[in-house]
Amino acid sequence: MGDVANLLGCSLNVPAGITAITFVALGTSLPDTFASKSAAQQDPYADASIGNVTGSNSVNVFLGLGLPWMTAAIYWKVAWNDELKAAWSSQKFKVGNDIMTFEEYGFLDEYPDGGFIVYAGSLGFSVLVFSVLALLCIGVLYMRRVKYGGELGGPKQAQYLSAIPLVGFWLIYVIISSMVELGNIDPADLGLA
Repeated sequence: MGDVANLLGCSLNVPAGITAITFVALGTSLPDTFASKSAAQQDPYADASIGNVTGSNSVNVFLGLGLPWMTAAIYWKVAWNDELKAAWSSQKFKVGNDIMTFEEYGFLDEYPDGGFIVYAGSLGFSVLVFSVLALLCIGVLYMRRVKYGGELGGPKQAQYLSAIPLVGFWLIYVIISSMVELGNIDPADLGLA
């Protein structure tokens, strides 16, 4: 999935970080959304649909990232040798606008036995923006529960009025995270990195 997303981003000239929060996120979440919609239409309560979206996204993240990263970490611990040390030390990655090797960045001093490293880049800031918007989303759902007795359903006009801020939250997240990824916003300037 990651390779296909990188190829799509490369062919569209979209950075990998932006590809991940748009195309990959939509590709993994839309099937869950349709399944949740069916569950919501067939059940009297939204519990099954909310549980489906939450559970499937958790599985996607924990297994989709956690399992490969755990496997890579075990491999690096078991297979470490001088040949791997040379390859690992010269591995390049992007820090801000600079391209550095692990050795130049000082990882070899901190991890003399090497290790599997995934450079976070703007991930921390992106998670912060996501968390704030998720809390706002929960606020919208809470207001719907108070006013209409549930998170889903209610009059059509209320459904559309609820959809506007929720779609807006997603757009805000994509725009802010994309601006950070492209270097238009520096989280350090905001005191957040």
